[in-house]
Amino acid sequence: MKTQPLGKSSLLSTRLAYGCWRVAGAEHPRDVTEASQAAGRRAIAAAYEAGFTLFDNADIYCRGVCETVLGQALREISGMRERVLIATKCGIIFPGDPRPDSPHRYDFSAGHITASCEQSLKRLGIETIDLYHLHRPDVLMDPSEVAGAFDKLRRLGKVREFGVSNFTPSQVQTLAAFCPMPLIVNQVEVHLGRLDCFYDGTLDQCLRENMTPLSWSPLGGGWIGSGKVDGADPRAAGKAHLLKTLGAIAKKYDAAPTLIALAWLLKHPSRILPIIGSVNADRIRAATEADAIDLSREDWYELLTAARGEPLP
Repeated sequence: MKTQPLGKSSLLSTRLAYGCWRVAGAEHPRDVTEASQAAGRRAIAAAYEAGFTLFDNADIYCRGVCETVLGQALREISGMRERVLIATKCGIIFPGDPRPDSPHRYDFSAGHITASCEQSLKRLGIETIDLYHLHRPDVLMDPSEVAGAFDKLRRLGKVREFGVSNFTPSQVQTLAAFCPMPLIVNQVEVHLGRLDCFYDGTLDQCLRENMTPLSWSPLGGGWIGSGKVDGADPRAAGKAHLLKTLGAIAKKYDAAPTLIALAWLLKHPSRILPIIGSVNADRIRAATEADAIDLSREDWYELLTAARGEPLP
């Protein structure tokens, strides 16, 4: 794969990231088995062998088990830790924590950020997190408090770089004004089925501030990759038209539609970095081929128009 810098980071380089949200094989720890964890480690190994150098995680993925599985893989695969970036996220608290009546919420207090970091480090079995994100915007965020927590974690050597996830441009700008270090990524939902970031200033900000936009769910949670649309979906007709257009363009390039959908993201000058979440080794390896596809401007705009569901103005 070709490589590109991760925003202002001087660490490693990558054009695709591997998302670890499925590597536990379940959404809740009670459903995790030794077999499902072993399968997750094999998927991580396949991603590493295919050339992925950024591994994305979060403390809520299977309530921490996904971080544990990644940590196990790092110990099993000789030399992997020295050759990859480890990213993880914090800030989301499930309902029932710490009391049965506690609500689902977000928490960017300094205490929660630092405690979450310590727990993630233990589960991952590493000394330093390369890239630490705030997961979803906390309406009660005090940017000076967050900046203080970030600065402390960096000075202690527990985190190298910081970023955010699902932040609006104004939220990024506000937090960045208080942070003594750059925010190098914004992880957002952007794909052929979700175009908001092209129009709401998110990608413009990434270009201007040299931030890397990470695309979670770059295949729309599966429907773009599967080529199937739920007939009950109110957007079914539009999605079907998009998939038809995607299939036709894929034939022109003699490539799978999924690769064209990824190449469409990679074409944007903000250097969108798609996060691949499959645990199928063949699909993981195949995803790396997207970087070799250079869509023409005409084909890129044909897909954009199909995704919009209406002609350009």
